Amino acid sequence: MTSPEQRRKAWDRFAAGYDQAITPFSMQIAEDALERLAIEPGMRFLDVAAGGGALSIPAARRGAEVLATDFSPVMIERLRERAREEGLANLEARVMDGQDLELDDDSFDVSGSQFGIMMFPDRQSGLEELARVTKPGGRALMVVFGPVQAVEGFAYLFRALQATVPTFTPPTDSPLFSLQDRDQLRREMTAAGLRDVRVDTVNHGMEVESATQHWELMTSAAPAIGALAASLPEKKEAAAQDSLERILQERPEGTPTTLNMQFHIGIGHK
Repeated sequence: MTSPEQRRKAWDRFAAGYDQAITPFSMQIAEDALERLAIEPGMRFLDVAAGGGALSIPAARRGAEVLATDFSPVMIERLRERAREEGLANLEARVMDGQDLELDDDSFDVSGSQFGIMMFPDRQSGLEELARVTKPGGRALMVVFGPVQAVEGFAYLFRALQATVPTFTPPTDSPLFSLQDRDQLRREMTAAGLRDVRVDTVNHGMEVESATQHWELMTSAAPAIGALAASLPEKKEAAAQDSLERILQERPEGTPTTLNMQFHIGIGHK
């Protein structure tokens, strides 16, 4: 198992590619989640494992007083730069471990994590911290991936790798899909101290212009996926992209190709 410092350095190295490739699409998902929370100006909003700000930036645009946290200093600096560019003075970004938040109990009207806590080595500690800092009567939000077969961006990438590398086994037990079961998400949020947890499943289309763009997007989604792609010999990577192109061509005609990406949105009350 990698150490916390190794994980932090991996995300620091990965930050630029992740932020460029993934954050813009993730903001679309965040808008869907925030609509369900009816965020109002002046609400205190916490974003745990905020990355480039896919959840916290839209919350700040709605007038919430946002604190965004992430253990990667590089991610936090990119988030700060985005907030400065948009003139969002109501967004503060701090380096912090989501498994041990340096925050008081009962501090936030809404506390959330999108594609963050699901990746933690100690996910339950992350959920308990999310609940701890939420005010009584407040709400906690989790946005996670659905089953891998319903997240076509990854499903197609894994199919292409299987066709190219016979020994490759799709990482269905990856932290990326650790909460793909709606009931599991509900159970873990409840065990963390939340009540009346509701989980909605939503589908969003992700447009890709080519197999090359698809490859770049998905291999930017997490260090483990990026490391897997980087470990391929050049010929194998080219062959995998050719296989991905064939898979995309099997879909109904149309450019760009719209891939289905399924997510679960869990909301619980403190």
